[in-house]
Amino acid sequence: MTRAFITGISGQDGTILAGVLAGQGVEVHGLVRSADEAASHAPALPGGVTLHVGELTDGERISELLAEVRPDEVYNLAGISSVAYSWEHPVQTGLVSGLGAVNVFEAARRLQDGTGRPVRVLQASSAEIFGNPDRTPQDESTRVAPLSPYGAAKAYAHQMAAVFRSRDLHVATVVLYNHESPLRPVTFVTRKITAAAARIAHEGAGTLVLGDLSVRRDWGWAPDYVDAMVRTIRHGRPDDFVIATGRTHSVEEFVAAAMERAGVTDWRDRVSVDPSFVRPAEAAEQVGDASKALAELGWSPTVPFSEIVGRMVDHDLELLRRNG
Repeated sequence: MTRAFITGISGQDGTILAGVLAGQGVEVHGLVRSADEAASHAPALPGGVTLHVGELTDGERISELLAEVRPDEVYNLAGISSVAYSWEHPVQTGLVSGLGAVNVFEAARRLQDGTGRPVRVLQASSAEIFGNPDRTPQDESTRVAPLSPYGAAKAYAHQMAAVFRSRDLHVATVVLYNHESPLRPVTFVTRKITAAAARIAHEGAGTLVLGDLSVRRDWGWAPDYVDAMVRTIRHGRPDDFVIATGRTHSVEEFVAAAMERAGVTDWRDRVSVDPSFVRPAEAAEQVGDASKALAELGWSPTVPFSEIVGRMVDHDLELLRRNG
């Protein structure tokens, strides 16, 4: 039986991935930061998933856990998940998302060298490593030039994955563009928008305050991107793959789609812009070219933009109805 270890199992992607792997008959283990986190998130995971407490920044603990679990596949999804948060906490971001990833790579290398069994590692990279890109759309050969602490930490981990490949560790990366689902917390702008649209529709009142509405992003469906992770780690050779839809939409278009799905017609009167929400440095547009993933992995996105937004709004409307 294949055994997998997932860091960041309590996040959107980790939760979805745990369900996919368990459905395949994989023995799933996950890393959480505390016993309280384990207790609170366990109900969202499939039965049989084993949770282990540890910090990504504690290299010895990560090595101990991998030596104990002896996984065949390691998915490193943990890290600081907010670009805005990374500006407020740049050192922590570098330690967790940058050096923490190297702790995972080194622990997997030690396990492989110590047992003689191959270990495959998947590093979740990000489009933020490209910063303000030198070409559009971006592909695997696009220059890495991050603009934020988040992007810089992810860039370090991305490049260290290639370094560990040269040491005969199977480390593959997926350069993930924005991908959403109802599992996104409301600290993310997409879920903030869909939750607000549902609330305004449900209550007939309320407002939504955002930053720059003109920013354009390449938004996909999170379960599609998790599928790409599994395909990538099991590919014949470790490599880098851009995972994206190839189409962009502005934040304003996201708001319009969410309000329309919720049935709010006067939404422009309910949305305001707060300059304090605008990030210090941000690419105006990010869009990925996933043609390599299509050619080598057989992967392509399955859910269009309007349906992604609609599913999130429907979920938030249902939560409000359920809670009275």
